[in-house]
Amino acid sequence: MRATDLDPTFLSHAPGYWDEEAPEKWSDYKWQLRNRVDSLADLESRLNLTDEERAGVLLAGTKLAMAITPHFFNLIDKDDPDCPVRRQIIPRIEEGWNAPEELSDPCGEDSHMPVPGLVHRYPDRVLFLVTDRCASYCRYCTRSRVVSGVGEQHLETQWEPAFKYLETHTEVRDVLLSGGDPLLFSDDRLDKILTRLRSIPHIQFVRIGSRIPIFLPQRITPELCAMLKKHHPLFISIHTNHPRELTTEVQEALGRLADAGIPLGNQSVLLRGVNDSVEVQKALVHKLLMCRVRPYYLYQCDLINGSSHLRTSVAEGVSIIEGLRGHTTGYAIPQYVIDGPGGGGKIPINPNYMIDASGGRVTLRNYEGNIFEYPDPSPMPKSVFHELQEKALGGCH
Repeated sequence: MRATDLDPTFLSHAPGYWDEEAPEKWSDYKWQLRNRVDSLADLESRLNLTDEERAGVLLAGTKLAMAITPHFFNLIDKDDPDCPVRRQIIPRIEEGWNAPEELSDPCGEDSHMPVPGLVHRYPDRVLFLVTDRCASYCRYCTRSRVVSGVGEQHLETQWEPAFKYLETHTEVRDVLLSGGDPLLFSDDRLDKILTRLRSIPHIQFVRIGSRIPIFLPQRITPELCAMLKKHHPLFISIHTNHPRELTTEVQEALGRLADAGIPLGNQSVLLRGVNDSVEVQKALVHKLLMCRVRPYYLYQCDLINGSSHLRTSVAEGVSIIEGLRGHTTGYAIPQYVIDGPGGGGKIPINPNYMIDASGGRVTLRNYEGNIFEYPDPSPMPKSVFHELQEKALGGCH
């Protein structure tokens, strides 16, 4: 870990490996997409790969494609195979082994899909998978079975049946657009999708899940923000795992979204060797708040095929939350959750602060380990009730 990883300063990492590129090219998100690192030769020309990484890249073409935007690539320490950014984005040989507990569809989305592309697992909300492409591909992707276009399964969203389903299911009040990454769509196409959703009276608000502000902050243009602003109430959940990812360019992009009135939350995944310490998590959440982003969820890594090298124990996650609670502002503390394997939904996991509940009181411990008792409400004695009643009525004469 570098000292700057825990520094609250927002550092600019542009350009770095692309020093020869003019600033106007660097700021063009289409240039960023065209120049993604997506081959072993390109990767080896820029990094000193380990044998584990080289084998992982060769295997990646049959499972989950490799693609890294120049912006995000510049955050990688080329000489450190344990770099926390590098571990998230460069394939490793461990991806080729599926542990016995792992699943291709760990959250059971396929079994809760009444229409291809639409997941209806919770009573009043749906997940709308609108694309299978991302700006870059996280190696722990929950939907690696369908994302990037190289796996055996393909996402085949049926748009009109999905909209018809939403129109007829009046219990749905909340739609989350995800994928893939919806912000890869053009402004016009995304505007049309949001307009169609906004035409359904019972849909109260819409959310977008995106890692574009982190992978490709150049995409967050004033024009995009102006378009999104038309569709309030609109929420965006970003995804960042390490404080090094929050550069000046990212801070500015998030600022444009916040200035457009869009509430921003962050969803992190707890990853071994990336953010599995109180120190890194605290640095991350503090920088997020400085970007006007509320830490929302800290996910236990799903049981994704080939992810065992990145998963931590649940006890480590609980320990991190305990190390944050009471030691920083409550706004900075995300809810630690496990997505129940097979479709159980998000299950909150918290340190055990309630020691006992009996005899009309609960026994609690605080963040310092001190013990407190909190009693249940005491019923008012009838004698006191009558006394107060007489006093009140007597004062009326």
